[in-house]
Amino acid sequence: MADSTKNKAGYVATEVLARAGVRRLYTVPGESFLEILDAAEEHPELSLISTRHESGAAFMAEADGKLTGRPAVAMATRGVGASNLSIGVHTARQDSTPMLVLLGQVETDFLGREAFQEVDLDAFYAPITKWVATVHRADRLTEYVARGLRIATSGRPGPVMLALPADVLGEVVQDDTEAYVPPPPRCAPAPEDVRAVAGRLAAARRPVVIAGGGAQSAREALISFAEAWSIGVYAAFRRQDVFPNEHPNYLGHLTLGTPPETLKTLETADLILVVGCRLSEVTTQSYSFPRGDQAVIQIDIDPGEVGAVVPSEIGMVSDAAKALAALAGQAPSPPPARDWAEGHRTYLDSSVIPPDRAREGIDPARVVGVMREALPEDALLANDAGNFSIFIHRYWRYNHAGTQLASTNGAMGYGVPAAVAAKLVAPDRTVVACCGDGGFLMTGHEVETAVRYGAAIIVVVFRNRMHGTIAMHQKRAHGRTAGIEIGEVDLAGYARSLGAEGHTVRDPDKLAPALEAALASDTVTLLDVVTDPDIISPSTKLSEISGESP
Repeated sequence: MADSTKNKAGYVATEVLARAGVRRLYTVPGESFLEILDAAEEHPELSLISTRHESGAAFMAEADGKLTGRPAVAMATRGVGASNLSIGVHTARQDSTPMLVLLGQVETDFLGREAFQEVDLDAFYAPITKWVATVHRADRLTEYVARGLRIATSGRPGPVMLALPADVLGEVVQDDTEAYVPPPPRCAPAPEDVRAVAGRLAAARRPVVIAGGGAQSAREALISFAEAWSIGVYAAFRRQDVFPNEHPNYLGHLTLGTPPETLKTLETADLILVVGCRLSEVTTQSYSFPRGDQAVIQIDIDPGEVGAVVPSEIGMVSDAAKALAALAGQAPSPPPARDWAEGHRTYLDSSVIPPDRAREGIDPARVVGVMREALPEDALLANDAGNFSIFIHRYWRYNHAGTQLASTNGAMGYGVPAAVAAKLVAPDRTVVACCGDGGFLMTGHEVETAVRYGAAIIVVVFRNRMHGTIAMHQKRAHGRTAGIEIGEVDLAGYARSLGAEGHTVRDPDKLAPALEAALASDTVTLLDVVTDPDIISPSTKLSEISGESP
């Protein structure tokens, strides 16, 4: 490569990405960021992953960042690519996942004229990112990249967007060898806060923890803290791997359709310690918890999150691991006499595979039961959005760290792309994408990406031929459904056409052999599991729901 080419702004900026620890860039290639595409392809420390759709690229970058804690890059071109990419960026924002979004933009002289594919990218992306900027000067591109990476990983992590006019990337600049991104500061708790929280924990009768994504990197510290203080632990929505589910202090998952019995311990808590959790609508059960009469202590690395949803009696701005370790050191010996056996037993009972309810096709609970028997305990499950996912959340027990990839914003189409990224990040892991047919048909073409890059994932499609979540809501609201049908698609044949193995499973007795064969395969395998459309949730059949027409 000629020196003049290496000194173009796009190549220099790519070098900054590599120095900062970025390893993968996910994209649908476009003509407005050619220099970055070429530089990433040639760089020995970077992998350029070409996907079939920009939404798949963004979901992959989000899953990559969620697993590694380091930003991956999602790239797209101008308005059309940026529009397609945005759903994965919104996922990163609501899931607090570090991500760097690089968007090609029209040439500087054309800005503001509604040029070909032009959109005001700063205005478009501002609501779904932590920071946005258009880089107008080539000599400041590395500065912007370094700043963007720093913002993406500091405080509450999230996505940052840089719009890159095509002419800026091609200008020759000096290689800024000093441009690097230091690791984000991990602040420790103030000693007076540690003493104050320890005092409240000692005085509480029934304290519980709600642990979110910010506690996932502090898992061992959370376990030690819970044991030292004898505290019960709830996992926030789709953060079930934050604490081992079979640990005696585990109380359950605060999710959509949480069993009422699981909430009883939360209802009787007198102190709720919120660790690394933004208290989303789902986690708080539509903002029902914490109640006004329940004391709240919140630990978060971002001061903007402390007290943002509910007032906190004590707000501790700190890295979760450091805070939990400091608090564990203040615990009395022996630990307080608190008994969580009933709450934990309630969780265990709720996650027992129930008797088969299917009359047509396979009971989704039985699918999860077979997965529990066949898959290794540390299998990484990437689950899509939809009612089928309730069965995963209810019946799979997450006892190992880094085993759940799921979007808290409920974006359909997440499962397959997330699994592809997971397999690229951790090629030795068993990675399973769990999807409904609705979500799969949005991004299932990324099976081709998996095949092309040798990412031998397993895809399990719970196919009930409809958008089940919407059907359930419609039946409750109106007593009938509208627009929820999905055709009789040969998903196994579709997978084979993309270079994968594909199998249709209609008989429940053939599910285990099919899954075992998929585990033994060295290529991408899809299991098209035809499920009973009437079994809409673990507790409800669609035929039993009645509603009143307006």
